[in-house]
Amino acid sequence: MQLNLGTSMRPEMALTISPRMIQSMEILQLGVMALQERLDQEIQENPFLERIGDGDEQDGYPNNPELGEIIEPPAEPETPKVETPEPELVIDPAHAEKDFERMEVLNEEWADHFDEESRPSANRMAEDMDKKHDAMANMAARPKALQEHLTDQLAYVDTEIVDVELVRFLISHLDERGYLTTPLEDIRQAYGKDITLQQVQEALEDLQSLEPAGIGAREYKECLLLQVRLNTPHRDLVRQLINNHLEDIQHNRFPAILKKSGCDLKTLQEAITVLKSLDPKPGAQFSSENVQYVVPDIVIEKNDKGEYDIRLLDDWTPKVYISRRYFELLRDKNLDAKTRELLQRKIQSAKWLIDAIEQRRATLMKVATAIIKHQRAFLDKGPEFIEPLKMQQIADVVGVHVTTVSRAVDDKWVQTPRGVFPLKRFFGGGTQSASGEEVAWEIIKRKLLDIIANENKSNPLSDEDLVTKLAEAGYPGVARRTVTKYRKALDIPSSRQRKVWTE
Repeated sequence: MQLNLGTSMRPEMALTISPRMIQSMEILQLGVMALQERLDQEIQENPFLERIGDGDEQDGYPNNPELGEIIEPPAEPETPKVETPEPELVIDPAHAEKDFERMEVLNEEWADHFDEESRPSANRMAEDMDKKHDAMANMAARPKALQEHLTDQLAYVDTEIVDVELVRFLISHLDERGYLTTPLEDIRQAYGKDITLQQVQEALEDLQSLEPAGIGAREYKECLLLQVRLNTPHRDLVRQLINNHLEDIQHNRFPAILKKSGCDLKTLQEAITVLKSLDPKPGAQFSSENVQYVVPDIVIEKNDKGEYDIRLLDDWTPKVYISRRYFELLRDKNLDAKTRELLQRKIQSAKWLIDAIEQRRATLMKVATAIIKHQRAFLDKGPEFIEPLKMQQIADVVGVHVTTVSRAVDDKWVQTPRGVFPLKRFFGGGTQSASGEEVAWEIIKRKLLDIIANENKSNPLSDEDLVTKLAEAGYPGVARRTVTKYRKALDIPSSRQRKVWTE
């Protein structure tokens, strides 16, 4: 295994990182759904790993910890605490195909070595594999892809008018937004048949007639214009806004639009509302990457005594173990050296994975407990009472390196009585209030939202005005650039863009 620790590190700062440590760090960083996918993959690739419930036998590692002593590797050095940026790890994994072929042969050769109940017979292996395939077949179906959705519509078009094959070819060139960014001339040359540019243009028009509206556009304005139909309210004005005034709308330059269009303010506002209802990325709704489900790793509940109970959600992850029968096979004295080495390597890999999962559980529990203890006011009173908190503070409490805390909270979600939040939400710096108390930046953001929500919309506050308002509210240490930064982070437009025009 190749580890690239970078060229900027001095020799005395080099870290010795074993494959086991790398695996442990990777497992710790995974969220619950990613961990589930990782375990499903490991179960498929390593025949020694079995899912609890897949078979009748569970008297293996870790249910029987003594079995792990058979292949227990030598103790590894602890990860040193080095206050430098983490080295980049480049891992070159070995291919396992030959190992699996050898395992199949081994399974047949040693089929009679055990009694009927414990031997890893070909039938048993086949049954296990069938169950794994069944589990994969029962997985939730993926969302219909954009290309599939468009191709299905071609079954209902008049094939005497539409060149279906050419339209299919255009569909294959759409990006994830539903845009056709490849020049038509390039498509004509790549099609493989003698066609004209006019035929490609006609096929594009056929594609753009499909649903969702706006599909097959070459750029942003065309995408919006394709969605303006005959029955669209204020149709002509909306088209005029798309062609000539998108930048004016972005900067709230209503007087200039009113002067050039000749319409009244009420009609303009209605047309802008129609414009904002159009979808600039009509193909994105079909991307499975856009469908994100949040599954909490941790649940926090208040008990009858008024205290908070913390528990990990493990139901989503498969429970795995190493079957005892493989340890028994390893003990056989008649095994040749290569087979024994293969068995040891596969069992060791499985054991490391199980240990890494347990270490992840323990670390995540310790880190979550320390975070919740510090942020008790957040749970009792609400997010506006969050306290400033650094990862180093939690690392000191738990007794681990700060990078371990960073991995533990990465992509982890916690379900609380106040809602579901990313675990990283509980960290953040702060500033001092007028009374000298430490105040989290999260509170400053909430106050900023409150001030803007109550401003005079016909004369909105500038960033300088917001600094003054924050100081009046008891937060004098906030700089204008900080206000600008948070305003943009909160997706709040500038004062000019927030201005509401009235007649």
